[in-house]
Amino acid sequence: MTRRSCAVYGVGIVCAHLLIIGIGLFVAQVFQTVIHNRLKKEITLTEGSRVFETWKNPPPPVFMQYFFFNVTNPDEFLAGAKPFVSQVGPYTYREYRPKENVTFLENGTRVAAYQTKTFVFLPERSVGDPDMDMITTINIPAVAVMNKVKDSFWKSSMVSIWMNSLHVGMFMTHSVNELLWGFKDPLLSRIHPMNPEIDEYFGLMYKKNGSNDGEFVYHTGEGDFMDYGRIARFKGESKLSLWTSEQSNMINGTDGSAFHPLLSKKERLYIFSPDLCRSIFMEFEKDVEVKGLPAYRFTPPRDVLASKEENPANEGFCVSPKECLGSGVLKVSMCKKGAPVVASFPHFYLGEEKYSNAIEGLNPVRDHHQTYLDLNPTTGIPIRASKRAQINILINRISGFPKTKSLNETIFPVMFINETVVIDDTSAAKLQKLLLMVTLVSNFPLIIVGLGAILLLVFICLVVRECKQKTTTKEDTSYSLVSNKEGEEKNGNTYIGMTPIIEKS
Repeated sequence: MTRRSCAVYGVGIVCAHLLIIGIGLFVAQVFQTVIHNRLKKEITLTEGSRVFETWKNPPPPVFMQYFFFNVTNPDEFLAGAKPFVSQVGPYTYREYRPKENVTFLENGTRVAAYQTKTFVFLPERSVGDPDMDMITTINIPAVAVMNKVKDSFWKSSMVSIWMNSLHVGMFMTHSVNELLWGFKDPLLSRIHPMNPEIDEYFGLMYKKNGSNDGEFVYHTGEGDFMDYGRIARFKGESKLSLWTSEQSNMINGTDGSAFHPLLSKKERLYIFSPDLCRSIFMEFEKDVEVKGLPAYRFTPPRDVLASKEENPANEGFCVSPKECLGSGVLKVSMCKKGAPVVASFPHFYLGEEKYSNAIEGLNPVRDHHQTYLDLNPTTGIPIRASKRAQINILINRISGFPKTKSLNETIFPVMFINETVVIDDTSAAKLQKLLLMVTLVSNFPLIIVGLGAILLLVFICLVVRECKQKTTTKEDTSYSLVSNKEGEEKNGNTYIGMTPIIEKS
């Protein structure tokens, strides 16, 4: 056997081994399992892990935008006309939200932390000066007090007299800053000496700049990667006691800043929101790409705020059978000191049309009012997010208060927020490198198969070439009878050509 033949057979043997090994590794998912197990160990809330520092101090900037609904016809509305509102905003703030007092519990399987939020105004991203821009809206302190005392004839009569003497009406006009961060309310100031628990000041974000929602205890994800970032306790409790069913009082999911790796399009993601006093869920909508990074978009479906008729599981969120609202709204008065606050998506997006039709100037649009989360499916890291929620006040006719005699039950919009975050360039570059490594390791068997396929082509070419060379050699060693009869006759000579006989072994 020649050296050339040995080389051909050697290529064939290597090719066969590469193909068999590569296909076997691919079918068995060996390398993918290895890298996935590595990710599960790396993405945990433990000291030294890949994500721990960014979980404590998130590098991507978070922006909070506030939009207000300015009422342009308050007197006509009180007389029975349809209210007109105009949207004013955004007033944008940079939000800082580091984790503080981080403490490991239960042998490192859980971690406790407080998340302090601080807001800094950004004039370049805002439509005006929050100290100068004035907004006319529902008088929330007055409505809250009237609802609080409506069952007592003497208290309601006293409050009605105070409102008249203080010239307190159903609407109020204040600057954006006052509505957000607080102002001294005349009616609350009158009540405060008799009931010190009632604060003299009111603001939609009063005492929320530089404060936290309470202590969260999270699962680290060491024992089970599916528990990564999941809330174990909030304010020392593993469940709420605000709603009327066990399911509604459950604290499910994460706080929205962390999700387990290796996400599936079929799963339902839960997020606990202290502002809504409940957990909500989100479902996969579509594939998106942000800064070159692949992501799954999860959004809350209509079922989240659907009525009990549309989604029976939501019956537990009814404050009482008489206070069960329609689809798209949620009464949260039990965690707002009894004030008739109603939460919804902006412009009553995903809600019943009767709510948006009752207010002139509302126009729910998916692109502007939908809440969404774009998560990288491999790592579970949020790439882009937008949390949008609206604060409304439930107003109606209240006995003992003549100012409300012309009112019909209306869910009146006051303000909506748009809290957004997009991964920063530095974090995006780091994540791209990580995803490249994961892709290369996961697809290493395919690389082996590719090399085997290339060698297979080389092997086929060598075999074909070898066969052609053998055929050419045989033709070169074959001879036939050679004679020149004319020459032989002339010269009198005879030439005999002979074909050599090759003995066959």
